[in-house]
Amino acid sequence: MRALLGTGRKDDSGDFTKGAGLSDAQAEVVMGFVSAKRDTGAETCARLRELVGASVIGAEGVDELETIAALLAAQGYGADRIVLDPGVVRGLGYYTGPVYEAELTFEILDEKGRKRQFGSVAGGGRYDDLVKRFTGQAVPATGVSIGVDRLLAALRAKGRLGGEAAGPVVVTVMDRDRMADYMGMVGELRAAGIRAEMYLGNPKNFGNQLKYADKRGSPIAVIQGGNEAETGVVILKDLILGAKIAVSATLEEWKDRPAQVEVARADLVAAVQRMLTQ
Repeated sequence: MRALLGTGRKDDSGDFTKGAGLSDAQAEVVMGFVSAKRDTGAETCARLRELVGASVIGAEGVDELETIAALLAAQGYGADRIVLDPGVVRGLGYYTGPVYEAELTFEILDEKGRKRQFGSVAGGGRYDDLVKRFTGQAVPATGVSIGVDRLLAALRAKGRLGGEAAGPVVVTVMDRDRMADYMGMVGELRAAGIRAEMYLGNPKNFGNQLKYADKRGSPIAVIQGGNEAETGVVILKDLILGAKIAVSATLEEWKDRPAQVEVARADLVAAVQRMLTQ
């Protein structure tokens, strides 16, 4: 890689690949970023701050990574699941922010009995300018592509295919500035073996959140607005027993319907488990 940043390199076959034409000093700066990965995300971000120096744009980029790391940590993902790696490079022609890849790390045996890993099964990132190329309109966007064939092969190897999966518990979003709290709820439920997800659409219309939960076949909706947060409770709505969700329902109207219970925030997981086994 170092050679490709400079004049270029010749491989074993004799083919020459022209390099980027950077000076030695410029190439060393790039290599510093590529090799900035450390044992923890915090250490990696600290190293990146050293490298960006007084650059305002660089500091904003590190801020974004720290925010992402904090949100992931709130969901219970440690260094064994999520790694900040500045050496990951994807589509420099259109990505404009964080990029990511998902890899399967478990081993299987191939037809010859050799240990193998599936490796990458998904990748994506932020591309604010891609839609504009086709429509002329600036549209901020984040996306991911999934290697379906490889993922299905992995699921088959793990015996995860077959049967109809129950819908996830949906954690609704009442306050945008408390996203980490909602992600924390999702993380706790998942850690207990309960399928769960947070609503990722526009949270302004509460009825749309409940309609989404209904479409997902969710057995329970978790609700915590500002008042509930202040008193340390959450509302669990049993969507199976409750009436059919209406898009126009307001938060207060939904609270007044039957088949719901208010529990202490600390008892969230236990209460959900009880409702799922009833």
